[in-house]
Amino acid sequence: MPSMTGRSSFKTLQKFSPDYAPCIITKYESERTGMSVVVVDREGPKVNGFFTLATEIHDDSGAPHTLEHLCFMGSKSYRYKGVLDKLATRAYSNTNAWTATDHTAYTLDTAGWEGFALILPIYLEHIILPTLTDAACYTEVHHVDGSGHDAGVVYSEMQGVQNTQGERMDLRAKRLLYPEGVGFRYETGGMMEQLRVLTADRIRQFHRDMYQPKNLCLVVVGQVDHTDLLHVLDDFEDSIIDDIPPPDAPFKRPWVESDPAPPLERSVRETVEFPEEDESSGEIAITFFGPSCNDLIHASALNVLLVYLAGSSASVLENTLVEKEQVASAVYYSVEIRPKTLVQFSLSSVATDRLEEVEQRFFEVLRETACNSLDMVYLQDCITRERRMIKNSVEASTTPFSEPIIYDFLFAARDGSMLKADLSSLKEFDELASWPEHKWQQLIKSWMSDAHHVTILGKPSAALSRKLKAEEKARIEEQRKKLGPEGLRALEKKLIEAKAENDKEIPNSMLEQFPVPSTKSIHFIETITARSGAAKRLGRLNNDVQKLIDSDDTELPLFIHFEHVQSNFAHVSLIISTESVPVPLRPLLTIYLENIFTSPIERNGQRIDFEQVIKELEKDTVDYGVGVGSALGNAEVLVIRISVEVEKYASAIKWLKELIWNGIFDLERIASTTVRLLADIPEAKRSGGNMLAAVEEMIHSAPASIVRARSTLVNALYLKGVRHHLKSDPDVIIGKLLEMRDALFQFSNFRVVVVANVKNITKPVSSWESFTVDLDISKPLNPLEKPLSRLSDAGRNPGKLAYIIPMPTIDSSFALSVAKGPSSLKDPRIPALMVALSFLDAVEGPMWVAVRGIGLAYGTRFARYTDSGQISYSVFRSPNAFKAFQTSRSVVEGFVRGDTDFDPLALEGAISSIVLNFANSQATMASAAQMSFVRQVIRELPEDWNERMLEKVRAVTAEEIRAVMKNLVLPVLTAATANLVVTCAPVMEEELVKGFEKMGFTPEVRSLASFQDSYGMDIPEGEETEDEDDEIDGEDEGGQEEDDEESEEDAS
Repeated sequence: MPSMTGRSSFKTLQKFSPDYAPCIITKYESERTGMSVVVVDREGPKVNGFFTLATEIHDDSGAPHTLEHLCFMGSKSYRYKGVLDKLATRAYSNTNAWTATDHTAYTLDTAGWEGFALILPIYLEHIILPTLTDAACYTEVHHVDGSGHDAGVVYSEMQGVQNTQGERMDLRAKRLLYPEGVGFRYETGGMMEQLRVLTADRIRQFHRDMYQPKNLCLVVVGQVDHTDLLHVLDDFEDSIIDDIPPPDAPFKRPWVESDPAPPLERSVRETVEFPEEDESSGEIAITFFGPSCNDLIHASALNVLLVYLAGSSASVLENTLVEKEQVASAVYYSVEIRPKTLVQFSLSSVATDRLEEVEQRFFEVLRETACNSLDMVYLQDCITRERRMIKNSVEASTTPFSEPIIYDFLFAARDGSMLKADLSSLKEFDELASWPEHKWQQLIKSWMSDAHHVTILGKPSAALSRKLKAEEKARIEEQRKKLGPEGLRALEKKLIEAKAENDKEIPNSMLEQFPVPSTKSIHFIETITARSGAAKRLGRLNNDVQKLIDSDDTELPLFIHFEHVQSNFAHVSLIISTESVPVPLRPLLTIYLENIFTSPIERNGQRIDFEQVIKELEKDTVDYGVGVGSALGNAEVLVIRISVEVEKYASAIKWLKELIWNGIFDLERIASTTVRLLADIPEAKRSGGNMLAAVEEMIHSAPASIVRARSTLVNALYLKGVRHHLKSDPDVIIGKLLEMRDALFQFSNFRVVVVANVKNITKPVSSWESFTVDLDISKPLNPLEKPLSRLSDAGRNPGKLAYIIPMPTIDSSFALSVAKGPSSLKDPRIPALMVALSFLDAVEGPMWVAVRGIGLAYGTRFARYTDSGQISYSVFRSPNAFKAFQTSRSVVEGFVRGDTDFDPLALEGAISSIVLNFANSQATMASAAQMSFVRQVIRELPEDWNERMLEKVRAVTAEEIRAVMKNLVLPVLTAATANLVVTCAPVMEEELVKGFEKMGFTPEVRSLASFQDSYGMDIPEGEETEDEDDEIDGEDEGGQEEDDEESEEDAS
């Protein structure tokens, strides 16, 4: 029945406000098509959409994953590749998608409602009525190129992960957990051998089966105009009703109406090998079935139990297996929401020859826990903390409730009754708090210690690495031989023809009919700044919050920057300059930061063990962590942060003081941390992307850089030296740690940031007097050192260096080039550079079309780092990084020479993307406050800098863009002006060397080990071999360390 004028086809099923979050949740359902819509109304500049389909398949073809890509290639009314993303870019939006085992979700990330409403019907048509052409399937999914290599965007993506340790273990676990005919058994991303034979018809059939409005749920989060939303959706249904299966046609609901997974009949343990030259340590994954996902009480109980068992170093499994017995570097847990919840424990960096022994010990600890008395005080604290963390996560998230809404759509009643019961309150924790001990013990037994399970022992294998390399090389050679020169030429021609069909030019008239929306519907979050102590030197402020701060000001000289926001929590950060730390001691920061929250402390003359410290911390806080200041745009400073409920503000200050000055450098804690960190290094070296970044840090940063000093490639040698000295002369290491702490924690190194509802804080300034009472406050505040000052000679003057690092643990290649860039945001070239990089990096922009669009890589990205004066270009998951790099350079050269014109509509889109980036940087209360601090203190920019920069960006001309491409962008892709790092599968080494030589580089093939640096923490020759595995008695802890890597466009 068509919709009637004035009456929407969408009826309201549920509408409620969670009693712990400032939002309203409304669920609608179409009476015409069965489409579901759930809106989470909340304040902020962003509107986010998650358009979710339940997708179930019973093979490894990868059809769900390929559709996720192909839906972006055009639709019934917009039959051009890239039109959706070009329009989205103009409307302050980004699109993306993911494929999970049980669903596919398409995302729309927009600044403001107006842009979201403009793109919504176009996006939905791409999902429901995509073109799915043969040409799109050929380039996007899989093809063989003219050189005989396999390529395609989806193929390249899966090539990069299929033989990794995690993927190989996960796939075998799926096969053992689920029988044939149960969808959770299969690899929905697609296995490479299946992708090579997947047909377009199979993909189209899967779309017909699953992509129906009745199987679609739109989750929308932000400030939403409901009347406009329903009007847009009614019009959309009018436009598709004749092209979809009849809404009343029979339809088998995925998962809910499928055969359920049977219970495990027995426990199974298998060993799965993964390619790795270092065979010293492996992994363990142990999986159980838990409660029904629709059983709210028991699902919540499971979460609490997991925190109790493995949530921190005070928890049972972590404390026993990691801290005391040191048989693993960590015990992690994860939960997969399914009709029957899946629970998995992962034990990392376990000695290969002890895998079976450690798995048995894991179950011994579980059984002992279930049979002996539980720590009910700590368990009650876990319940309270879980409730508190949910409240905080809802406030801190840009998309609160999106995940539980998606899983409610997949597995619960479609009327939204379970959704309301799940999200309207947290009263389930009241019931859990009343449970007796024996009930918790019984759950541990029934779900874990006595339950059937699947264990996968992940074993590294150098032989498998060589075998896979040889097999892939032989397969490609056989493929080339079978095709022959004529066949290869035919495939090259077919690829060219497919690209030509895919890349048909989009008529400007199609794009021009959608004007760039106004920015009036983008509601930026406003914060109010106040200053105390040395912060006042940045300028006196006149507002109500400043007056409140002044009323409590005791002339304390401590630099305190306040950001007033509407929040139930106080986020306290201590920012610390590291310039006073001697360079040879800076690698010790790795150990110190790992232990800062998890060491014993001295209190009132008594020693408080680290387990008690953790329990008290968790009782008092919502969150805590330590790391470098990447999120602040300066990775050369340290940040210690503690988040508490606002009434516990003074407690956060107390904890900072105790942890910094009362922490005890306990030999056992330091020793065990060192052992654990060393055990983690082989796993860290298995990632092509991570090692690309690690090598880049080693060559471009000076030894003074704390980023370099804490690198995996420093830890690999330095920590062995520490381990040696802890056994031979431990006082040396303790003395160095004391020296480092004394150098670091000086009053002149401190800046404090407080983000909170300041009006609800008692004594916001004077509470800090206890923190500074014993400090020398006479010295002036030290400046915050910039990353630019800690570059190496190669970092300051890039050019000529090129390194290719073969890695047996990866099947694809990664590349990163770095050149000089502006070192100040006041540089007049910045506006044009921002537009140029936004233009080049746009989805369906020049690089996307030229590289990803034909399967040369899964992705590419430019990044600018003004604080270090650098610009970088990265290629990731590529079947041939040289070809991707060469093609990228040709694209930029075309613009520089004037052979390629700048599309005015694409430039408009680039500017809109910059607006979206500004909104992304301040999408929540906390992030808006953080960016205010960064602008004022780190960047030293005026209050209206964003507005001024947007004005300059909008005024940028094509010639200015061409100039920065010539002078700043092209040098990143030129051998004489850029340094290059490539990590690759060994089989790719020779071809990559030859390719980059043709571009003028002189690539040197080197091992990861050749970039390592001991910082002088050497072992006397003959006293300890590299493979020495003698353990040091002690305990270790990883802390909650944060090490975000952000480019400046993410953090400014």
